[in-house]
Amino acid sequence: MNFCTVADMQRDIVSNRHRFPRDIDAVIGIPRSGMLAASMIALALNKPLGDLDGFLEGRMLSSGSTRRTADLERGIDGFRHVLIVDDSSRTGAAMIEARGKAAALSPRLRMTFAVIYGAPDMPDVVDISLRTVPEPRVFEWNVMHHPVLAEACLDIDGVLCLDPDAAQNDDGAAYIAFMNDAPPLHLPTRRIGALVTSRLEKYRPHTEAWLARHGVDYDRLVMLDLPDAETRRRLGAHGRFKGEYYRDCRASLFIESEYAQARQIAAISGKPVLSLEGLTMCLPGALSPVAAVQKLRKPDLVKRMARGLLGEAGYGRLKRSLGRGGASAA
Repeated sequence: MNFCTVADMQRDIVSNRHRFPRDIDAVIGIPRSGMLAASMIALALNKPLGDLDGFLEGRMLSSGSTRRTADLERGIDGFRHVLIVDDSSRTGAAMIEARGKAAALSPRLRMTFAVIYGAPDMPDVVDISLRTVPEPRVFEWNVMHHPVLAEACLDIDGVLCLDPDAAQNDDGAAYIAFMNDAPPLHLPTRRIGALVTSRLEKYRPHTEAWLARHGVDYDRLVMLDLPDAETRRRLGAHGRFKGEYYRDCRASLFIESEYAQARQIAAISGKPVLSLEGLTMCLPGALSPVAAVQKLRKPDLVKRMARGLLGEAGYGRLKRSLGRGGASAA
């Protein structure tokens, strides 16, 4: 699972700004996430900034007062070359749509289309791609709104809501009060495959009520079935419980609040774990036997391995042979 942060995007833009045409007059972002990249580029180059729909209607964003120059004050009619930017492209669909919209602009206006993060098999619809990031991938700015959540496990405390402090974490009345009124932190906008928490099973009604109140949609709520927090601490069950569940389910990503637990979960499960502490993607070791087993459980990976070993012709013969034998084709 490849992961890029906002800080990664900033570094990639700054280190590659020499790749943007020197004669661009303005930077135009494709809403919404393309505006993040466009704003960074416009600031780095000190160029006017706009969004694509507004630009098509003749509007640009204000440049503010501290960095205002004659170049920033130039009207749209004076532009000769604009950079149209999106944060990423995989299928090219958003960029194709943007090109279609921009086609109505004056033929005298030169347009360069760019993305920060491209894909290996991306269609030839951009002029500049700063960095290739293969699938599967998620970004800091979209992970809580990404389709991957349907096949993901999420922690609750420190992810969906704030962690309790020491006084609130008493395994009693103060903790119940915390669960009832915990401030939301990251509320996803897509259905989640499984919420996997070391909260105790006895607190299921309070947890379900909070999730319903905040509109969190999920398939399963997996809680730790132990009598009390003291037993949980004595057994050191937090990370191990989460890692074993994640290992045995079909999820492809776990989002955890604590870095130390994220590393433990990754080692136990053999799968990637995103730690929100430090925004780090924790991966199992390269020689992890659990990770090797997980890879073999993925049909697409097995197909790619078979094609690599046998070639397309050999792979085709294998499929035909398995089909005649009544077995399912790889």
